[in-house]
Amino acid sequence: MDAVIGYLTSLNWNNPGWDGFILLFFVVGALLYGLSLGRDRVIVILVGIYMSLAVVTNAPALTNLQFDVNISENAVVRISVFLGVFVVLFFLLSRSALLRTLGRSGAPGSWWQTIVFSILQVGLLISVTLTLLPPEMTQGLTDVTKQIFMSDKGRTAWLILPILIMAIAPKQKEPGAV
Repeated sequence: MDAVIGYLTSLNWNNPGWDGFILLFFVVGALLYGLSLGRDRVIVILVGIYMSLAVVTNAPALTNLQFDVNISENAVVRISVFLGVFVVLFFLLSRSALLRTLGRSGAPGSWWQTIVFSILQVGLLISVTLTLLPPEMTQGLTDVTKQIFMSDKGRTAWLILPILIMAIAPKQKEPGAV
């Protein structure tokens, strides 16, 4: 808790910079965005992030694409491709059997599960985006932000925790089930 308080007091709220923006995006994204979408859509978005990350970082044909820049060397292009693939996958997955399977009970899921999955989804998205940036673009971030989202332990946690929580979270009950 002291680390969180130290981090919040270290931010310059008159000129918050990228750390303040990341913190604001994390809090607003995790709470408002997640609660408005519901548990099932947040899980579909999580799956879409994993698939987009796999495509952008591991598709050799995509990495070797040459426009006027090499996709693996230009951070803006890499992030744009990641977000583009993510948006396409989100629309495809939201109309797929995955969402129907997750939401077969018709219930939105418990509020606490929605918040937990939202936090994990936004944290994963921030971690992936920051990881796709070259080191010189992330030099100005505080050590706490780098530790939480970009360190090996932080990235590993953001990648594994959503999968673990999806596996152990209580399942929704079917309507009429006792």
